[in-house]
Amino acid sequence: MAKVAFLGLGVMGFPMAGHLQAAGHAVTVYNRSAAKAAAWVDQHGGASAPTPREAAAGQDFVMACVGNDDDLRAVCLGDDGAFADMPAGSIFVDHTTVSAKVTKELAAAAAQKGITFIDAPVSGGQAGAENGQLVVMCGGDQAAYIKAEAVIAAYAKTCRRLGDTGAGQLTKMVNQICIAGLVQGLAEGLHFAQKAGLDGRAVVDVIGGGAAGSWQMVNRYETMLDDQFEFGFAVDWMRKDLGICLATAEETGASLPVTALIDQFYKDVQALGGGRYDTSSLIRRLRVLDGQGGQ
Repeated sequence: MAKVAFLGLGVMGFPMAGHLQAAGHAVTVYNRSAAKAAAWVDQHGGASAPTPREAAAGQDFVMACVGNDDDLRAVCLGDDGAFADMPAGSIFVDHTTVSAKVTKELAAAAAQKGITFIDAPVSGGQAGAENGQLVVMCGGDQAAYIKAEAVIAAYAKTCRRLGDTGAGQLTKMVNQICIAGLVQGLAEGLHFAQKAGLDGRAVVDVIGGGAAGSWQMVNRYETMLDDQFEFGFAVDWMRKDLGICLATAEETGASLPVTALIDQFYKDVQALGGGRYDTSSLIRRLRVLDGQGGQ
């Protein structure tokens, strides 16, 4: 069992850290809101610390799951950052979805202190975190990855190294590009079915087991038909992720015309007040365009 710090107790980090504690690791947590850290300790045991530096001191591993590039820099760097007191030979595992640029920047800063940095964004959403069934995409040193994989196993159903530093984040970009297209296609298909007078549930029951089937269809079609979006992965976060994808595409010369278009569709959802809606809310945009309002 390992000594582990977990930085960031949002909808993903809170249960992920809980799985580490339940697996027998000695876990110290940090969160910007001390009340959330105290609530985690009350529920799971372990310990909390008032700064990332104090949480990370003396740990074998430091895991982070925060909001964006700037949030990640804030918990890593500076006098109160984790890197200030992590011991040489320790491993920092970043589960945040961020740019490959900041990943390489922080990996270099960590290396100067004898710390190994693994980028390890996740897929599976809140349900995957709560059930310990996340998919984890990693980049970084092979030997460090092997050590980290044994700890990550507490909340992952699949964990794989895809290459050197940044490969995990690039793979997560592929994941988000694919999801964006799937959700828009599903939204259009369900919207078409309803406008054509079909029973959407019966339609999915027939086509869901065929070539059109997907995780999004299985897990989101009912709430999409019912116009319910107050859950799941938020539109605001998806736009952040797609922004990273599009910026990286500019750097690599990759053409992402559909992704760019769907990013603008999500912008429309934000304008409808849906920034915190689940990403499946693309169907609401179609309903509004057709004058149906919420239905």
